[in-house]
Amino acid sequence: MQTTETYNDHVVRLFLLAAAVWGIVGMSIGVLVAAQMAWPALNFDISWLSFSRLRPNHTFGVIFAFGGSALMGTCYYVAQRTGHTRLALPRLANFTFWGWQLACFLAMATMPFGITQSKEYAEPEWIIDLLIAVVWVSFAIVFFATLARRRIQHIYVANWYYGAFIIAVALLHIVNNIVVPVSLTKSYPIYSGMVDAMVQWWYGHNAVAFFLTAGFLGMMYYFVPRQAQQPLWSYRFSIVNFWALISVYMWAGPHHLVYTALPDWAQSVGMVFSLVLLMPSWGSAANGLLTFNGSWHKLRTDPAAKFMVVSLVFYAASTFEGSMMAIKNVNALSHYTDWTVAHVHSGSIGWVAMITIGSLYAMAPRALGQPQMYSHKAMDLHFWLHLIGLLLYAIAMWAAGVTEGLMWRATDANGALIYPFIDSLLAIKPLYVVRFIGGVLIVLGMVVMAWNLWYTAADARKRLITPIPVPIPEPPQQMPPPLSAAT
Repeated sequence: MQTTETYNDHVVRLFLLAAAVWGIVGMSIGVLVAAQMAWPALNFDISWLSFSRLRPNHTFGVIFAFGGSALMGTCYYVAQRTGHTRLALPRLANFTFWGWQLACFLAMATMPFGITQSKEYAEPEWIIDLLIAVVWVSFAIVFFATLARRRIQHIYVANWYYGAFIIAVALLHIVNNIVVPVSLTKSYPIYSGMVDAMVQWWYGHNAVAFFLTAGFLGMMYYFVPRQAQQPLWSYRFSIVNFWALISVYMWAGPHHLVYTALPDWAQSVGMVFSLVLLMPSWGSAANGLLTFNGSWHKLRTDPAAKFMVVSLVFYAASTFEGSMMAIKNVNALSHYTDWTVAHVHSGSIGWVAMITIGSLYAMAPRALGQPQMYSHKAMDLHFWLHLIGLLLYAIAMWAAGVTEGLMWRATDANGALIYPFIDSLLAIKPLYVVRFIGGVLIVLGMVVMAWNLWYTAADARKRLITPIPVPIPEPPQQMPPPLSAAT
């Protein structure tokens, strides 16, 4: 008898592979641009290898290509398991995979050559933005159609976060990218001046809010209880945190524009909502960590659980830091320094990457039909490479940022600046070397993960390329002649 999979994990496996590949690509570009900050000659006087051209490639590659592939793959995985149903519209789901990979490839192939809108986290030009919009709407249709066909009435909280992430990112992407095209590779935004800056940082901070937070919280709320083998510490608390998070986060964007031409009242609104945001952020972090109560022993033997627990610690730390940096007096010291770089990367490498890696390690064996990952030691090695690299990176940039902020503000008795700008660069150059070393360790960890996933998927690949033997039916036996009436 021919058997079929209970769930449609084909597209999940594709996104799993893409996440591993894009993780190496995006983070390798990050290591290159980090090296250029320490040794500027590494741009080789080639325009498309310069820091300013490659840095958007790094952010897009890590956030949208790596993070987006992981989010879409885990979203399809979780929606099926929590709804006890197969994925709706499988052909459209496959289109979302290939369409997303094409959009990421086109974005990263064009940005180094100056084909860009020059907007943070929104660099691709209008024609690529249209493709992203089509893919994203298709993604939404598949996800909500799968929820609609679920076999149980309840919608698990992870799907609440995935749903909010999908809807909010569609809204943000469309509004921020309304432009007037003047050619195939050039467009101009309909907004101007301070309005453009306000819309951009409403988008930019909410890309962090809903892409890098809400989506990955959906991941966390499913995989953490599964890995801890315990129910969520407080389901009611998770619902309260959900509504608080999506209600508050939308208003925090102006804290990126403190001490600019933005009206002072708008700056204050951003600061206040950033401080209020600390409560739902810490609530989700606490809920995840307390889910491990009674299962802390897993941290000795389960690398996936280690990734998850440390990611929640960094989530709590980076959200606290972000709220504090929104205070105007603190912002006066931290803004435009490498302290901001440390904050962003403690959140992205510490929270986003580690919860993603932990979830992929938890999901991959099940999606690939294996009892466990190919190498437990490789998972442990990846954890320590990633953690050490993260600490080197973040601590170096925290130190560099504080050094810059203090040197730039230092004045003599007459109010004149004490240090020329070049002195601050010379002071922090050794810290840029430390950051580069930390980045190398992180990339090495991603290579280890890709190697481990490749061998874990060996049987799945064999099933794809080996013909399935079809039994040859036996010839029917000749029936005896019917008995005559005389007999």
